[in-house]
Amino acid sequence: MSRIVEVRGLRYAWEDGTEALRGVDFDLEAGQTVALLGANGSGKTTFALHLNGLLKASAGSIQIDTLVLNDKSLPVIRRKVGLVFQDSDNQLFMPTVLEDVAFAPLTAGLTSAQATEKAMAALRQVDMEAKAHKAPWHLSSGEKKRVAIAGILASDPSLLVLDEPTTFLDPPGQRSLAALLADLPQAKILITHDMTFARALTKEAVFFQEGKIAARGPLDEVITRFDWY
Repeated sequence: MSRIVEVRGLRYAWEDGTEALRGVDFDLEAGQTVALLGANGSGKTTFALHLNGLLKASAGSIQIDTLVLNDKSLPVIRRKVGLVFQDSDNQLFMPTVLEDVAFAPLTAGLTSAQATEKAMAALRQVDMEAKAHKAPWHLSSGEKKRVAIAGILASDPSLLVLDEPTTFLDPPGQRSLAALLADLPQAKILITHDMTFARALTKEAVFFQEGKIAARGPLDEVITRFDWY
């Protein structure tokens, strides 16, 4: 396996000096899935936002697919690392589903025809091709999540980072999303409090505590160790 993520000594402090990350080391192999667990404020999402440069580290290094994250590599890395936000409404902003999914390929320099082809292929992957010409705000929460994922897939990412992906989804929607994600070949980082969802996709967990990784290992062992039910 090739390493898709390599993080060493990652530190980050908020403007008031509060340390959010306190020396995080993390590796992920291509195609691997891991769940990030821990209390709210423990550093999980802050860590994830560093992986595609939405936050800039105070210290440490990040490599994505052998590329060192810096100002020069940032545009390429943002195509490689797809961040799916907790609230899909934060990612859907164009008049139609197709335009939304085609947005990233267009900004990457593809022609309109090429971007449309990419977008339709991504929509087929998430079984949303039939909704291509619908307005995003007319979709259900589960459909919005699928379109948000399609918008990421249209950039051919190597890594999907999903922040609380089951938020706003009913149980059938959660099961449907888990099945969709299980079929995607990309490496995945799942930030979740939903242990049923985590178990459906991975057997490995990382536990964040006060800005550090307190443990990494088999999911059920980590859950038991930290009483994380």
